[in-house]
Amino acid sequence: MGIVLGMIPSTDAAEDGWPEFRGPTQQGHAPGADPPLKWFQGAAPDPGRQIKFKTEIPGRGWSSPVVLGDQIWMTTATDDGRSLRAICCNKDSGKITQDVEVFHVDSPESINAFNSYASPSPVIEKGRVYVCFGSEGNACLDTATGKPIWKSQELRVDHMEGPGSSPVIVGDLCILNCDGVDAQFVAALNKGTGKLVWRKDRTTPFPATMPPMRRKAYGTPIVVHFDGKDQLISPAARRVVSYDPLTGTEIWHVDLEPPAYNVVPRPIFADGIVYLCTGYDNAQLWAVGLDAKSVGDVTASHVVWKCNRGAPLKPSPLVIGSELYFVSDTGIARCIDAKTGTQIWQARIGAAFTASPVDANGRVYFFGEGGRSIVLQAGREFKVLADNYLDGGGCLATPAFSGKAIFLRSRTHLYRIEN
Repeated sequence: MGIVLGMIPSTDAAEDGWPEFRGPTQQGHAPGADPPLKWFQGAAPDPGRQIKFKTEIPGRGWSSPVVLGDQIWMTTATDDGRSLRAICCNKDSGKITQDVEVFHVDSPESINAFNSYASPSPVIEKGRVYVCFGSEGNACLDTATGKPIWKSQELRVDHMEGPGSSPVIVGDLCILNCDGVDAQFVAALNKGTGKLVWRKDRTTPFPATMPPMRRKAYGTPIVVHFDGKDQLISPAARRVVSYDPLTGTEIWHVDLEPPAYNVVPRPIFADGIVYLCTGYDNAQLWAVGLDAKSVGDVTASHVVWKCNRGAPLKPSPLVIGSELYFVSDTGIARCIDAKTGTQIWQARIGAAFTASPVDANGRVYFFGEGGRSIVLQAGREFKVLADNYLDGGGCLATPAFSGKAIFLRSRTHLYRIEN
């Protein structure tokens, strides 16, 4: 069976941390976490006793918080995108302890009104936090002082609508998807120095008549260990590619059905199967089986099933045991059989979703853009355990889970939610 490897977290990160987008497994699982079930606020019957702190975060940013030790890091942009910043909050009090300008941009490029200049999520490990602002630059900061260990601004593409892909740490490498409208490539920087180690252009055969905007993607890769080797599974426009993370050598690829661009969800991997979303405009969810023959173009030979009902454009899917859960951007949650793609149940749980679901303590947590959070019992029966609401607490960032707490970043604040 395959297992997710990705950044191997420290003991602290694995037991009580959330080191990157979608947590220590890269797939939305919170192992060992015991988060609260209910947290009401505002018009709900409970005044919000579970809200341990609520800290206003300056600027605008959709990056997910990352947690290690007593620190919570995230990125933001102030001054209409001119000041790109990294912010650290104390895990216990919520107090902002560091607010660092990483890059200053005199003339920010225009972005989609839905996006932000600080949407890629950081990655944290002991003593270091890695932050990404797309073409404006990548950096590694000392977590004790906030001072830069290195900065890099050589990975430039025209995002047109703003950045979205988060970095992933593999060994000594910081790897980034760089899929713009003018260029599409994957690159690895030395995580100690920021120097370029390798860069591989996408091999996707785009039609000459394809509009540039349909060559763009926002997806974040995952790292899996399968058949004795590590693979970087990287989503892009029209194609998902597996690379050797140490060299950038392409191992296999799957060509997606057009138009298949602007892919956002992060792939997931379980029991030898990669689950991936195809992106706009005809969103689908595909299962791709891996084996020793997964080399070259495996589109015709290794696609196990396809689901074209309610596949998400932005939230990533989630596998728990033999069930796969996902929510459409318009609020329809579904549970399907992970092996066959057969639907088990579907239900409306809200109006709009961007954040990805999280698995914790036998429950599935969904976080809506409007402040509503639905908690379901994991399993083949649709069962709502809690329906929570935070005034002004709608989120686009996927929350972090650590120990008994949920760290939820709304459009304006960071909340610690805990019994």
